[in-house]
Amino acid sequence: MYHYDPNTALDELNDEVFLPNPVHVRDMLLRAKLDAEDALEMNRKFLEYQKHFGEAQRLVREILQALIR
Repeated sequence: MYHYDPNTALDELNDEVFLPNPVHVRDMLLRAKLDAEDALEMNRKFLEYQKHFGEAQRLVREILQALIR
């Protein structure tokens, strides 16, 4: 399980086209030893990831609901 291991999450992403939940990505960031500049840059990227993750969930929900009708 990838919850706190970025290497495992990346392996799963490459193997299964599976995106880690943003909560787990956030937890990985909190556990990482980053200097202030790197932490700021990672946070910017994380916010972008979180935005796109939510959009992907919205789109797939619409697709699945249309298939159920």
